[in-house]
Amino acid sequence: MSKNLIKEGKYSYVEAGEGQPLIILHGLMGGLSNFSGVLNYFSKKGYRVIIPELPIYTLPLLKTNVKNLSKFLKDFMKFKNLDEAILIGNSLGGHIALYFTKLNIDNVKALVLTGSSGLYEKSMGDTYPKRGNYEYIKVKTEEVFYDPKVATKEVVDEIFESVNDRSKVIRTLAIAKSAIRHNMAKDLPKMNIPTCIIWGKNDSVTPPEVAKDFEKLLPDANLFWIDKCGHAPMMEHPEEFNRILENWLNDRNL
Repeated sequence: MSKNLIKEGKYSYVEAGEGQPLIILHGLMGGLSNFSGVLNYFSKKGYRVIIPELPIYTLPLLKTNVKNLSKFLKDFMKFKNLDEAILIGNSLGGHIALYFTKLNIDNVKALVLTGSSGLYEKSMGDTYPKRGNYEYIKVKTEEVFYDPKVATKEVVDEIFESVNDRSKVIRTLAIAKSAIRHNMAKDLPKMNIPTCIIWGKNDSVTPPEVAKDFEKLLPDANLFWIDKCGHAPMMEHPEEFNRILENWLNDRNL
C-alpha cells in the first residue's frame, strides 16, 4: 500500500473512492496495509475511504499521547475539508476515535470499533513485545491473531524493527501510559452516536468482556462477533468484517 501513499505537507495518507467520508485509524503496531481489504471494498461502494498515517513516532515525546493524536485527526480533517466522517478504529485507533468523538461529536457521523483500547488498561502496555531475538518477537506477534499465519514475515519484520528502535520504544511506552490515563468509561454514556462494534471472539489483547462493556456503556451500539478471530478482525477475516460493516451501514442509512 506504500506505493499509493499521498504526501501533502505534514500528512501522509491513502485515499480511494468518492462519497461518504470514512476515516480509518490504525493501531499502535499496525500499518495502513492492515486495512487494505476495507479500503478496496468500501471505496467501490460509495465511500471515500481515507487512511492517514498517525504520527505515533514523530510527535515530540511530551506530546505523544491520545489527546494529541486526537488533535492530529481534527487538523487532518480540516486539511481535507471534512466536516463530518465515519471513523473506524482498531486498537489504539479506536481509542483515538473515541477521544476525538468526546471532544468533537458534531464531526462524527458514526463510530466503528474493532479490538479498541480505551477501557481495558492492559490492552496497550502488556502486549507490547519487549526487545529480544527475532523468534521471540515472531511468537509474540503471532499471539495477537487466532491464526498465527496472519503474522506474515512483513508484519513481524516491522514490529521487530520497532522494538529495537529506542526512540520508538520510548514513544510506545508514552502512548501506553497515556491510554491508561485517558480511560473512556465515564465518557461513553454521553456519546450518543451510532456505533458498530466488531470483535474477535478469541481476542487475547482486548478480550471479549471489553466488547461487552463497550456495548453496555455506549448508548447506541451494536455488537457483532467474528469466530476464530483475534485482535485484528479486518486482517484475519476481511470478507466477514466487510459484510458485517456493510450490512450495519445499510441498516443505519449511513
